Amino acid sequence: MTNPRQLAFIALRDVHKGAYADVALDRVLQKVNLPDCDRRLLTELVYGSVRRQRTLDTLIDQFAKKKSHQQPPDLCTILHLGFYQLRYQERIPASAAVNTTVQLAKENGFSGLTGFVNGLLRQYIRLAEKIKADPLQLPENPVERLGILHSFPDWIIQVWLEQLGLNDTEELCEWMNQSPTIDLRINPLRTSIEEVEAALQSAGVLVRRIPHLPQALRFIGNTGSIQKLPGFKEGWWTVQDSSAQLVGHLLDPQPGEVVIDVCAAPGGKTTHIAELMADKGKIWACDRTSSRLRKLQENSQRLNLQSIQIYTGDSRHFNQFQNTADRVLLDAPCSGLGTMHRHADARWRQTPESVRELSVLQRELLTHTSTFVKPGGVLVYATCTLHPAENEEVISAFLAESPEWQIESPRGVELPDSTDSTPEGWFKLWPHRQDMDGFFMVRLRKTNNSE
Repeated sequence: MTNPRQLAFIALRDVHKGAYADVALDRVLQKVNLPDCDRRLLTELVYGSVRRQRTLDTLIDQFAKKKSHQQPPDLCTILHLGFYQLRYQERIPASAAVNTTVQLAKENGFSGLTGFVNGLLRQYIRLAEKIKADPLQLPENPVERLGILHSFPDWIIQVWLEQLGLNDTEELCEWMNQSPTIDLRINPLRTSIEEVEAALQSAGVLVRRIPHLPQALRFIGNTGSIQKLPGFKEGWWTVQDSSAQLVGHLLDPQPGEVVIDVCAAPGGKTTHIAELMADKGKIWACDRTSSRLRKLQENSQRLNLQSIQIYTGDSRHFNQFQNTADRVLLDAPCSGLGTMHRHADARWRQTPESVRELSVLQRELLTHTSTFVKPGGVLVYATCTLHPAENEEVISAFLAESPEWQIESPRGVELPDSTDSTPEGWFKLWPHRQDMDGFFMVRLRKTNNSE
């Protein structure tokens, strides 16, 4: 079977039963050999339908007699696919979107409801033509309006509105619904940025440089399989978003130092630290998930890095590292609200409760791993979330309890234009302003006279 819409239906059915979107999609892709264009359509339909779930449910609520949650789950999935194509896929003619959705209903146990599916989708088309505007009806309340229009839970919209105001929140929502770009970080120990640019160009792959990041290139357009691109196997470069690259520069590790990366897997930042240290010194890469640490090991071997030592376990329980590190990186486990464009289902998986639990874990990690730093040393705290409870509040609470620590301004680090660098000294990357993943980061220094 090679029908991308039927395959999308199978993957989405798994997602609605609890599977992660990328895992469900991968499972389907491994069983079939699709041409590139079908593969792209399948990926777009799965991620798009998951991302836009709330909007698509609202359309069912608006046009059907029964609300979306009262419909059979599989029928709901089929309607999601139909509405998604009508609303978000300009290249697919409306008639094709309707006919293929009716066909899906027929082939998946709803042959008695093909008239209903056909009628519902055509009603949407007719209304759009009649009013020459968006048929989706929206409430007045700004939180609900943005939540339904851009398909986010109300609580996330609320968190952003409080920090950004209405216009910026709307821009951020739009940014988070785009397909993600892919950035790479060249390995200066093996190659130069010019050499990588030339090799990719000769393979017909377009890239551009990213200001303020000396090792970064961004792919433009379709790349095909990343592993097959020139320089990947040779360890000339690795995939890493530009925001994450900034974290390594903020840590500013020096050759010969001892550095501890306390939540290291899958190792993008660890390998960057090794490159910045010219692979001289010692990096302890700690993580409690051994399967994710294997990925780190593979990457450091591919990049030919020798300075990384792997340590499995929960960093909150390590006592052997007290006062041993020149620098510590705490890239804390977080809700990932700054990278939701990369993870289609993240917005539906996180809740205010999960954020609260994470902030407790973050505080415990920071309190304990700060003891790994020698007097005079540096700790960088970073997350890829935009939630104050996981960022500003964690740092403020830590500083209130730890008089020997202070924030140090990021000297020598070039920040992307319009970065939200605050009077307190921490800074935030807002995706819609910097056009990179959302991140929070801060550099802390331990005073020399601490006990």
